Amino acid sequence: MRYLRMLSNSLIAGGVTSGYLTALVLQLNPSVSLDPATLLALALVLGVAYGANLTVLFYALIVLRQILAVEVLSPGWLSVRLLSWLCTIAAGTGAALMWLNLRSFGDVLDPITRSRMSLGAGTVTAAGVVFLGIALAHLGRRGGRMSAALLSVTMVLSVALPIAARGPARQTPLPARPTTAVAEPEASRSQANVTLLMFDGATLDIISPAVAAGRLPNIGRIFDQGAVLHLATLRPTQAEPVWSAIATGRYPIYNGVRSAEVYRAFEGPPIQLLPDYCFAQALVTFGFLTAEPQTARDLTARPIWSILSDHGVRVGVIGWPLTQPAPHVNGFVVSEAFHRLSETEMAFEGASAVWPPELLPEVRSALLAPADPDPVALVANMGAPQPVNDYDARQDPTPVVGDRVHLQLLTALEALAPRFLAARFPGIDAVGHFFLRYANPSAFGDVSEDERQRFGRVLDQYYGFMDTLVGREMDRLGPDGLLLVVSAFGMETLTPGKRVLELIAGNPLISGTHERAPDGFVMAFGPPVAAGRPQRAGVVDLAPTLLYFMGLPVGRDMDGFARIDLFKPAFTRDKPVTYIPTYGR
Repeated sequence: MRYLRMLSNSLIAGGVTSGYLTALVLQLNPSVSLDPATLLALALVLGVAYGANLTVLFYALIVLRQILAVEVLSPGWLSVRLLSWLCTIAAGTGAALMWLNLRSFGDVLDPITRSRMSLGAGTVTAAGVVFLGIALAHLGRRGGRMSAALLSVTMVLSVALPIAARGPARQTPLPARPTTAVAEPEASRSQANVTLLMFDGATLDIISPAVAAGRLPNIGRIFDQGAVLHLATLRPTQAEPVWSAIATGRYPIYNGVRSAEVYRAFEGPPIQLLPDYCFAQALVTFGFLTAEPQTARDLTARPIWSILSDHGVRVGVIGWPLTQPAPHVNGFVVSEAFHRLSETEMAFEGASAVWPPELLPEVRSALLAPADPDPVALVANMGAPQPVNDYDARQDPTPVVGDRVHLQLLTALEALAPRFLAARFPGIDAVGHFFLRYANPSAFGDVSEDERQRFGRVLDQYYGFMDTLVGREMDRLGPDGLLLVVSAFGMETLTPGKRVLELIAGNPLISGTHERAPDGFVMAFGPPVAAGRPQRAGVVDLAPTLLYFMGLPVGRDMDGFARIDLFKPAFTRDKPVTYIPTYGR
C-alpha cells in the first residue's frame, strides 16, 4: 500500500503540472474559448501526454528519496509533506515555462495577452512560494487538516486563476479593408525594380568563413560592394509565420499567421501557438494533436505583392509561403504548393496554384527545361540521400525538388519583366537539418571518418548552389535595380537534449535546428546600395524598406521601419520616407 500511496501523490503532482501546461496553452491562444468541452479536451490531451510522464518522473523521485533517505517515508494518500515538495517543483516548472514563453513569444502576443500572461505567471510563482513554505513548515512532521486544506486550495487556485486571468475568448481587431487603390505618381514613374532571392536556414556562420576562404565569389562581391546585416527572426521559427511577417511588415498577432499550422484536440477549436521549452511539437509527432496547414486565406494583413499590384507595379512571386491558392495580382504568382503537385493533381489543382490560370501551360512547359545547376543532381552526385521533408512542419516532402522547380520557373518567367520578382528556395534549410553534423563533426562527436568524407561537403556544395543563383541575378541587374538576398532565419546544431528527443521520435539523422530563432540575414546589392555592415534588422523591416525603394508610402500601422541606411545618400537625399495610415487587409 505504501507504494500505491506514493503513486497517488505522484499522480496528483503530475495532474497539477499538466494543469499549468493547459493554462499556458490557453494563455498563448486567447481566441480559444473556455467552454467546458474545450477545456476538457485540452486538459485530457495534455494530461495523457504530459501528466502520465510526469507522474512517472515524480514517482521515480520519491523512490530515489526512499533509497537515499535515512528514514523511509510512509506517505498518506494525500501527503502534505510529500505533495508540498512535489508541487513546489511543479509550480516552479510551470512558472518558469510561462515566463520563458512570455519572453520568447513577445512579438507574437498583443499587449493585453502579454499583460494577462504576466499575471498568470505571477500567480503560479506565488503558488510555488506557498508550496515551499508549507514544505519547510512540515520538515520532519506530518501535516494537519489546516495545512492539507491550504495545500489543496493552493493547488486548485494556482491552476484556475491563470486561466481566469486570461479571460474569455477574444479576437485581435483586424485592420480596415482598403479603399479603391489609386496609383501613386512616384510608383508609376519610378523605374526601380527589385529581385528578392528567399532562403530558409542559411546562416552567416557558414557563409562568412566560406567567403573569407574564397569559396563563394558572388556572395563575396556583396560582402565587398554591398550591404550585409543580420536579420532578427521570430518564434516559432517556421517559414510560414516568418515570411508572412516579412510580406506584411506586421507581427503575427496582426497578420493572422502565428505558426505553420493550426492544431486541434479532438476536432476542437484551432490552436495557433504551441508553447516552447516543453517539447510541445511532440504532441503532433505522436498524434495527440492534429495539424492543419495555414493557407493564403489566413493572412489578415495586406502582403507586399498586393500593395504593389494595387499601385500599378507588375509583380512576380514564386514559392512564397501562404500563396496557395494563388492570389490575384498585377503580374503572376506560382504558389508554394505547385512543385508538390503530381501530374494527376496538376490537371485538377494546377490552376489554383498559378495566377493567372492561363499561365499554367507556360509554367508546366518550363519544367521541361533542365535546371542549371540542378540542386537535386548536386545532392545525388555526392552520394547523399535526398532530404525527405522540410522537417519543421513536414508539409513539403521534396524541398530540394522545390529548389529545382523554382529555378526552372525563375528562368522562364523572369522574361515577363516584373518590377518586383521574388523566388523562394527552401532546400538549403532541409539540407542544413540533415547534413550540418557532417559539415561540423566536432560539435557531435559521433561522425565517422567515412561519413565525413562522404557527406562533409554536401552543405558547402549547396551553399555553392546558392552562390550561383546570386551571381546569376547580379548579372541581370540594371542601373535602377536592387538585389536582396534574404534568409528568414539561420541554423544551429541541435542541443544534446533535442538529439535524444529526435532519436526517440524516429529522426536520428536530424542535426540542425532553428528552434531558438538564430538570426537570418539580408544582403543588398545594386547601384543604389551603400556598402557596409548596417545594424541588425527585423523581419518586419523588409516590407517598409521595399515600399520606400519602390516610391510608395509606408503604412503607419506596420511594425517595421524603412531601412534607408541601406542606400547611398545620393539615393535618399531627395526621397524622404512618406506614410499613409494603413494598407488594410
